[in-house]
Amino acid sequence: MAKTLEDDFQELEDIIAKMEEEGVPLEESFKLYEKGMKKLKSANEKIAAVEKKVVELQEDGRIKDY
Repeated sequence: MAKTLEDDFQELEDIIAKMEEEGVPLEESFKLYEKGMKKLKSANEKIAAVEKKVVELQEDGRIKDY
């Protein structure tokens, strides 16, 4: 099942919390950063898709599938 935008935000919060913990090795921090950037990209793509639908709705009064 596809993850929702809310799932992405929750995972980002979890990643940030882990990165803020004391004693996290630098290598682990880089891995968490990379994972966080992937989640952020996923969230941005989902937001862009919603924005595109909203724009289309405003133009002709209905939503088209993309």
